[in-house]
Amino acid sequence: MLTKHDKMKLHTLLGNYPNVMALKKGEVSSGLVDFDFPDFPVANRGFKPLVRDAKFDLGELAIGTYLQAKTYGKPYVLLPATILGRGQLHTIAYNSERGRLSPSDLHGKRVGVRAYTQTTGIWVRGILADDYGVDLSRIRWLTFEDPHLAEYRDPDFVERAPEGKELVKMLLDGELDAAIVGDKFPDPRLKTLIPDAEAANAKWAAAHGGIPVNHMLVIRESIAQSRPDVVKEVFRLFRAARQADSASQGALDPYRFGVAANRRSLELIIDYALRQQIIPRRFTVDELFDNVTRELGT
Repeated sequence: MLTKHDKMKLHTLLGNYPNVMALKKGEVSSGLVDFDFPDFPVANRGFKPLVRDAKFDLGELAIGTYLQAKTYGKPYVLLPATILGRGQLHTIAYNSERGRLSPSDLHGKRVGVRAYTQTTGIWVRGILADDYGVDLSRIRWLTFEDPHLAEYRDPDFVERAPEGKELVKMLLDGELDAAIVGDKFPDPRLKTLIPDAEAANAKWAAAHGGIPVNHMLVIRESIAQSRPDVVKEVFRLFRAARQADSASQGALDPYRFGVAANRRSLELIIDYALRQQIIPRRFTVDELFDNVTRELGT
């Protein structure tokens, strides 16, 4: 049985991002913690095993999925360490061959998203509603995948695409009017719904306390309770890996550490998730953490 100060190996879900590569390559290391990184080329494919089967000791998890995991009592605690953060407004596209489309044109239209509970979708819908005056209830939302949490059921107004249909092809074929496609558009006919989306992302971040959080770290609850030394060391290691990354770490750094630095982003995603029927009640930011993780980075 491991006791305090024994070295612990953590089965860890983590993508290959520049801000964590010093850790994955062993350039940042510890006498207290080792990591076992299974091969998940796309980290979000590990989210279902994490929340459904508690497969990992430590891992990145989409913040929308964590809010649902918290709702359903999954055995994980959030660490205030952002692993993936990005602007969101460049991810929603329309087919320019079918004519110009703007946010105000979305009412009555069909909009696709990989899954209704996808964190990018939560952010995009929330920003469209609050900053662009879009009435989300007047849009027909079409999905292609189940939620990560088996307990959750999509709201009645969300439709499932017919079996075998693909999001991008439906958008190109005119079966969808717009879709949340992601960071890269696979066809030159697809254009961003928001004009000059990257500038809009920067403006939004400056006005809303920073770049939106996408993925944060979670750790198994039993480890958090029995080995606070391991939790603190994990946080130190991830922060050191971020500092080893050469990318800008200025005011709009997407990889923020500590509750205070992430508070505004977390308040917004909680609000958006509640209004979109992703979660049944409003969490406070502080209750997403435990007594150890809440103090990290202070």
